[in-house]
Amino acid sequence: MLYLDNSATTQVLPEVKEAILPFLLEDFGNPSSKYYPLATNAKTAVETARQNVSRLVGCDEDEVVFTSGATESNNFILKGVAHSFKENGNHIVTSKVEHPSVLETCKYLESIGFKITYLDVDACGRVSTEQIQDIILNMKPILISIMWGNNELGSLNPISDIAAICKEHGVFFHTDATQVIGKVPIDLSEIEGINFVSFSAHKFHGPKGVGVSVLRKDDLGLPIQITPLLHGGGQERDIRSGTLPVHNIVGMGKAAELATKNLKQNIEQLQKLEQELTAILSSKFEDKIKFNNDTKDKIPGILSVQFKGINNETLVRNLAPVAAVSTGSACSSSKPSHVLQNIGLSLEEVRSTIRFSLSPTISLDELEIFKSL
Repeated sequence: MLYLDNSATTQVLPEVKEAILPFLLEDFGNPSSKYYPLATNAKTAVETARQNVSRLVGCDEDEVVFTSGATESNNFILKGVAHSFKENGNHIVTSKVEHPSVLETCKYLESIGFKITYLDVDACGRVSTEQIQDIILNMKPILISIMWGNNELGSLNPISDIAAICKEHGVFFHTDATQVIGKVPIDLSEIEGINFVSFSAHKFHGPKGVGVSVLRKDDLGLPIQITPLLHGGGQERDIRSGTLPVHNIVGMGKAAELATKNLKQNIEQLQKLEQELTAILSSKFEDKIKFNNDTKDKIPGILSVQFKGINNETLVRNLAPVAAVSTGSACSSSKPSHVLQNIGLSLEEVRSTIRFSLSPTISLDELEIFKSL
């Protein structure tokens, strides 16, 4: 079976597996314990992983806070900012096509009195910087949360422009970068105005169950203090409690190291694979298919394709023996895609769409299977 559901999760690389195993079987100590080697080895490994993650995204090591994944990170940041800065206002801005972990958190915040603005998007799923500018000037939100790249369409938002607007007006800016890590160059040190970033290891060939909240420092070099989501201990700078899963963190660190090292060639391979799969599908199915995504300003390797007149659940099921694809986000798989509905597709078009999400570990030859379907 050819695995083409990499936006849902990726295969752990062999090097990542080898890095993890010693911290499951040998150096199993708690990094918060002291003095003895099992503990100090674990602590050193965690800090090495933190360093690798910081290099991948271009931030300081002490701005990296390990979590259980992007869902926790999104909850932590949105709720943490809302609670800590409610005296500055109760208005938060996001978009209608965010990941459910952002949208559902915003719905919760609405239920306790916060005002949430859900921005419309264009036909490719991108927000408008002009709309964000107007919202800031007229409604003075405390936080704007916009995903870096869309998990179904691959569309990249103008993150640097949004960050600059937020910086100019003193508004906190959070971006869920889960889908772009390892597929798009990111250097937070070069972008002023991004205060918070979320992502997960399992989207770039690391293990499941570990992610990061990047909490940037302010202009004075001081950490932005937000209310913890999890209380109970002194781990992670006293803002995220819980015994650290050292093996997972080590795995994330190794995946980050490899993603940094191989970024250029990985992007080139994803671009080649996307071009080849687009050509194969276009040649074989011609006007029986339609691509929902555009071809520029996008994450390489994500294709959203309508197979006209065919139910996507049936198609995914029939393809399962030879290729793993999906109908959209794994976190909302039981519902018609809110992303596709919000870019203007009819329910019939949504229910005929499947997502192909590629990996640089795939070869061009493997895509040949679609010629024989």
